[in-house]
Amino acid sequence: MADPRELQTREQREVDALLAGVPREPEHLLPALQLVQARLGYVPEEAIRTIAEAFNRSRAEVYGVVTFYHDLRLAPVGDTVVQVCMAEACQAMGCRALAEHAHRHLGVALGHTTSDGRVHLEATYCLGNCALAPSIRIGDVVHGRVTSPRFDALVATARSATRERTP
Repeated sequence: MADPRELQTREQREVDALLAGVPREPEHLLPALQLVQARLGYVPEEAIRTIAEAFNRSRAEVYGVVTFYHDLRLAPVGDTVVQVCMAEACQAMGCRALAEHAHRHLGVALGHTTSDGRVHLEATYCLGNCALAPSIRIGDVVHGRVTSPRFDALVATARSATRERTP
């Protein structure tokens, strides 16, 4: 297992390298955070400090941006993110029952990661797929008219794909 100080140093080097190509104008703050998230899977506390300094902002301002956008994270999550849409159209079509099924099937509540670290389950609000409610998103793919059996199959496929990518 890697020394946590080494990991922090490696992450910091990655953040520094990512920021090297980002203009320092205010409109590039969110894209900088998205770059860090895409590379590391989350925005570490140390990255917030580094980005705040680079953009001449306070850590509180940068933290505020990270916590405002729900796709940005302050901590690592599972290899696969499964989002259950909880917006009105999906509620009318049974998303609460689907979310309860997801909780039972994965053994974790919304906002948590499975014990094997493979799947993070969370609520989201409107995937823009209202006509095909209830909807979920796995990674970057939105699925509509999701039933409990279909949920199980989609998650199983995502888990096996993750397992194939992981050494």
